[in-house]
Amino acid sequence: MPLTDTAIRTAKPGEKPYKLADEKGLFLLVNPNGSKWWRLKFRFGGKEKQLSFGTYPEVGLKDARGKRDEARKMLADGVDPGENRKAQKTAKSFSAANSFEVVAREWLDNRRDSVTPGQTAKTLAIFENDVFPWMGTTPIAEVDATAVLSVMRRIDQRGARYTAHRAKQRISQVMRYAIATGRAQRDPCPDLKDAIPPARSENFASITDPAGVAEMLRAFDGFKGTFPVRCALLVGPRVFVRPGELRKA
Repeated sequence: MPLTDTAIRTAKPGEKPYKLADEKGLFLLVNPNGSKWWRLKFRFGGKEKQLSFGTYPEVGLKDARGKRDEARKMLADGVDPGENRKAQKTAKSFSAANSFEVVAREWLDNRRDSVTPGQTAKTLAIFENDVFPWMGTTPIAEVDATAVLSVMRRIDQRGARYTAHRAKQRISQVMRYAIATGRAQRDPCPDLKDAIPPARSENFASITDPAGVAEMLRAFDGFKGTFPVRCALLVGPRVFVRPGELRKA
């Protein structure tokens, strides 16, 4: 006779575990501690097996029967529902261990010796602020052009077009690393060429007016910042070298 919600709810624990049978192999195991576990008994490959569907009342009678029917359909298709569940758990674990964020952080760690700490920090900031919140949990093998474009547009819409393109470059590097380590098949970033207009840089016009030059020099004299920067400002107009050369000197 099929189980009812009333029979399940009022079932009392005994000194030993006992079963309340439903239909088609489904039963409720009532334990001495009061817990009630759903089980499905089935045969596969000539062996008797059991599959757990969770506990009552978290899993109600209707849900338990639905899980039973899904398992029986697998059996009809020649699939062991227990092994299928194990395979799904393994796949989920693999996906979590190979999410975009996990692979990106691994890539960053592997290149620390070849780039400056400042460059690593900038790249990590782009990832943490603009990429990980939106596609960090995506399995690296499932990252596609649509996901990357969505990230780029979100950055571009706040007026940071240069950062949007830089984010695509870094995502592409992570994807190529994933391909090299056997965790992805292709890099979708080349598909996004011209998806967002290039960032435009504006050069500052040189100050040629004598009055403007005088004002700039007075501003240098009044600079209250750090000593190295003050020295650079005072020396720069006297040697006319590039900022990078002045810094290294």
